[in-house]
Amino acid sequence: MKTPDIQPLRALHASRTIEIADQTRLPGEWKIVSLTSAGEAAHAIRTMQVRGAPLIGATAAYGLALALYVDPSNSGLRDAYALLLATRPTAVNLRWALDRVVKAVSSLAAASRAEAAWREADAIAEEDVKTNLAIGHYGVALIKRLAADGHNPVQILTHCNAGALATLGWGTATAPIYVAHDSNVAVHVWVSETRPRMQGARLTAWELRASKVPHTLIVDAAGALLMQQGRVDLILVGADRVAANGDVCNKIGTYLKALAARANDVPFYVAFPTTTIDWNVEDALDDIPIEERSGDEVRKIRGLDDDGDFAEVTIAPKATAVANPAFDVTPAELVTAIITERGVVRAPYDRELARITS
Repeated sequence: MKTPDIQPLRALHASRTIEIADQTRLPGEWKIVSLTSAGEAAHAIRTMQVRGAPLIGATAAYGLALALYVDPSNSGLRDAYALLLATRPTAVNLRWALDRVVKAVSSLAAASRAEAAWREADAIAEEDVKTNLAIGHYGVALIKRLAADGHNPVQILTHCNAGALATLGWGTATAPIYVAHDSNVAVHVWVSETRPRMQGARLTAWELRASKVPHTLIVDAAGALLMQQGRVDLILVGADRVAANGDVCNKIGTYLKALAARANDVPFYVAFPTTTIDWNVEDALDDIPIEERSGDEVRKIRGLDDDGDFAEVTIAPKATAVANPAFDVTPAELVTAIITERGVVRAPYDRELARITS
């Protein structure tokens, strides 16, 4: 069984460089961009050249290491930490990765900090691949159970991109899908386009095609109809931050999928590494900051024209007021089960998540 042949981040230690696949160029172009400073890493995260909670965390960890090669002092460490932390406010893996690097280097002499930070970033990256594969092995049991009950293929609906492109390999929500596909379990994935940045259409569809997983792209609002028609066997999404009680913060539109799933008796599963749990958050709706992005992401659509060139068109009057929250919160009561690298857990989530991570 091989990891899907998608490498969204590669760190080159000899030249102190991070190489990323610029995800804003997909699906039209697989473009590699070199990052050589914390500022460039911050820009890549902020502009979503890299995105997805685990990949953001790893990129920030390497960015902090790059900063320490320039200024390993305490003030240099603080400034780089603040710069990188400010890039995306919602995904918890960003802070987790930065805190882990700071813990690894803060007691060291200045001259030793950069190398130690880079080693810690390497460890974060390597662990992410193993973590996601473990999620895949636990989650595939849910898919195989449906297959054994006669669902052929098993019909899976996903939202946004919690795939190999959002991580260092395998993905979170897609890991069970890839494991099932590699195990010759017939699956078909309904890919929700995920307005306004189209991560489903641009990224999930792209990587599923690259991995030869059968799939169909749908508009966001079509998911509920498919559930009504009995054409969805389960929903599988990722998460950017999860509260201690199991509330799930994920890409905008996830909550609507969960409501439709409950109304149509479709199981709703969330897959994420335990590092995505924020134990300081008891109520996600009250305590998690929801990132508000530019209104132009809604007013305009960017894509490829018939000649294969990138183009941008305006779809609303320029003066139109726009609200563009990037995430929403799905209450724990709507979640059928949670899939982590330590197993599948069901409610009560406050108790069960604490149990598997203790």
